Amino acid sequence: MNDSAQQAVNTGRKLHDLTPIDELSGKLSSDPEEKRLMRSVLESDESAISDGKLITAALNAGISAFTPDLLFDRLATNYKNARRIYGPSFLKEITGYDESQIERNLHIGEFRQELRQRIKDKLQQLKQDELIDKEGTLTPKALKLSKIILYTEELDKLAARGLLGEREDKKSYSYGLRDEVKPFRKDRYHDLAIKKTVKLAVKRKHYAIAKEDLIAFERTSKGRRNIIYALDASGSMKGHKLIQCKKAGIALAYKAIEGRDKCGLIVFGKEIKTKIAPTTDFKNLLQEITSAIAKEKTNIAATIREAINLFPKEDATKHLLIITDAMPTSGETPEQETLEAAATAADKKITISIIGINLRKEGEEIAKQIVEIGKGRMFAARDAEEVDRIALEDYYDI
Repeated sequence: MNDSAQQAVNTGRKLHDLTPIDELSGKLSSDPEEKRLMRSVLESDESAISDGKLITAALNAGISAFTPDLLFDRLATNYKNARRIYGPSFLKEITGYDESQIERNLHIGEFRQELRQRIKDKLQQLKQDELIDKEGTLTPKALKLSKIILYTEELDKLAARGLLGEREDKKSYSYGLRDEVKPFRKDRYHDLAIKKTVKLAVKRKHYAIAKEDLIAFERTSKGRRNIIYALDASGSMKGHKLIQCKKAGIALAYKAIEGRDKCGLIVFGKEIKTKIAPTTDFKNLLQEITSAIAKEKTNIAATIREAINLFPKEDATKHLLIITDAMPTSGETPEQETLEAAATAADKKITISIIGINLRKEGEEIAKQIVEIGKGRMFAARDAEEVDRIALEDYYDI
């Protein structure tokens, strides 16, 4: 029995919940430290899981070093401002109290003393476990633990939804080649087979086209699909939103590679921070997705232009999925530049979809224009928890 199988027996969890990386690329890592961390998380080591969540919350709040006195002073002086800087998840993990308890009791001297001591004790424990160094800076081991936490949490979520099995091959693809025809239902309007629809209506002696006369083209796959996941890492994405969007990227990369497609990555803000051409290297994608840090403005035009360059020059489906909570704010004429970039992508047969998280009205209007030009889909996510489901829905519709 191999190590993964033995872990499954020990923890009572299903084997496919524990070994998806093995199925994709052999091993998550040859790094013994990373293997030990993975084993701790899979065996439900509460301390390791709590530390991983704390580190993840810190990274997604833009915090890479901990100073206990500064942290406590901010909490004691202005809790609302401290919450804005650190986020409720980080404060809960480092103090052991939820936000309502902290805010309600901060005026009590004994509680403040206990809070200060808890923060110091937690940071001392992180040092002993080599998750932060003497200066309070996150170590490489801490980054590995955060990666494993995000990965295992998202795959647990997919398993609970029944989405970890093999994807059935679809016989039709929204962005494939027009081939056979079928009755029109919830298809894209530009796939309407107008001549065939009119002929059917005439044949049925209808004086006007009825709903049951509508015929749509059936699209067949062009072969391999290349997807690029473009993650907005601008300042407004800090905290919970960025965590959930990272998990969505993990889910998309996992399912695409499992389906023998290729997935690429662009992490963008004012500039392109990370770029990976479509690949089957899940380990590399996982590393870059989980290490993204939010800051600066949003440059979608540069993202689309970079995606054009990253897609391989082959006759295959090419699809860009952009996830953002804001429309373009970087550049001299950001909106115009973005629409021009979308048109260039469309000329190169690259489709574009957007998942907008709580976009304002003007943002939604721009997003709709982009996907109309890019012949993709526009999704309005009101809750960041929905993003992984929406990303997979878009993937399955390609």
